[in-house]
Amino acid sequence: MALKRTGSVTRITDGKTMKGHSVVDRAKLDFYKQVLRPDPSRTVVRPFELGYPAGFDTGASRNQQIVDRILTLDDAELARQFIGVSESLDEHHRDVDAMLMRRFDQIAGGLSNVAAIKPDQRRLIGAYLSEEYAYEAAALFNPSIVLHPDQSGLAAGALRFVMSLRGIGEGHVSSVTFRTGTWTPGGDLLVDPAGESSVAPIVDAPTDRGGATVNLHCGGSKSISETVLYPLLPSQKQGIEDMRLVRFVEDDGSVVYHGTYTAFSGAAVRSELLSGTDFRSFDMRALTGSAASGKGMALFPRKVGGRYAMLGRQDNENIWLHLSDDVLHWEGGEKIIRPRYPWEFVQMGNCGSPTEIDEGWLVMTHGVGTVRNYCIGACLLDKDDPTKLLARTPRPVLAPAPHERDGYVPNVVYSCGALVAGRTMLLPYAVADSFTAFATASIDDLLSVME
Repeated sequence: MALKRTGSVTRITDGKTMKGHSVVDRAKLDFYKQVLRPDPSRTVVRPFELGYPAGFDTGASRNQQIVDRILTLDDAELARQFIGVSESLDEHHRDVDAMLMRRFDQIAGGLSNVAAIKPDQRRLIGAYLSEEYAYEAAALFNPSIVLHPDQSGLAAGALRFVMSLRGIGEGHVSSVTFRTGTWTPGGDLLVDPAGESSVAPIVDAPTDRGGATVNLHCGGSKSISETVLYPLLPSQKQGIEDMRLVRFVEDDGSVVYHGTYTAFSGAAVRSELLSGTDFRSFDMRALTGSAASGKGMALFPRKVGGRYAMLGRQDNENIWLHLSDDVLHWEGGEKIIRPRYPWEFVQMGNCGSPTEIDEGWLVMTHGVGTVRNYCIGACLLDKDDPTKLLARTPRPVLAPAPHERDGYVPNVVYSCGALVAGRTMLLPYAVADSFTAFATASIDDLLSVME
């Protein structure tokens, strides 16, 4: 169903809150009725990792102990148990047998006498050592958006897009999920229904070997929205956070989709990079260098002066620019935007990758002010030398409205990337770290409120 705009919200110059989705200062934004809320029925099947506490080593692994119990079941009980597995998983998942056999293969190397284990036993072992995980049960937020690689078959003026979103599930663990849709600048927004299943990619090289490439294959997904990237590596144990997608154009004109994100182990953070051409397979790699320990890194959509360029927030306060000859290695950097206005006194950062427009590099920013309010603004960097700040918004473009303040993290509006077509921007944004909403803005209006 196509979604109509609700109308415009215009400026605030006298301190009064105008009615609308969020507070706006002078620049005119339109808001769509569409919101994306977390859905606890969307689940992915992931490994159920088991072990003993320190000091309780029995001589056999926990997995082996469970397998030994399963092997005592006769054929009738095996069949009875598998009926329960099917009733639990078939409603939300495809190819359950193949999925459970893959799980058995993952743990088989640590088991004894594997050759004697029959196929029905193997499937049930896979079920016991798997769990269904509601990856967006608590929140669905911090969106990023890029042009879809397939723009065929659309009505005149319409664009197809891909979004990444951060889902939060049990244990406050963050995963990445995707959605697709179409947008007509100046017109309607259509977000496609999510796929019937949620599918974890098949993983090559699943261990973290000092930054080695991990290959992810998403052939089990019938649509992009079915693919879920949950933590796979020790560096990601507590979450894959805030992916910033960018459609990167190489020097030869070819296109690669990159996504920078924060990997959180529970004790340390590092920046990592997801790369692919079609959202059907990806390479997952760690970023290296002194700047790679920072959060919120956002890659420019092309090289600048023959080098890769990246925005970051390495000191948790200012916006930095980094240049590199290697997309995976980032050193040093230079502060280019510092907190200046009250709404950003605590902290600044980017809200996604810069967008190239005629006037320069347009960057959506976030600022943190009183009572930890997160607001969105914008700035303009020089096209040839992005260390030069040309202009910025002295007040927020978007701020939490009274009816949007409550949520998982109150008083927050935030984005990880916008889409610009011509002189119009589509800005998906998170509300209170809980759900996702959509606004549009005129590029000319944004530039007109900069100083």
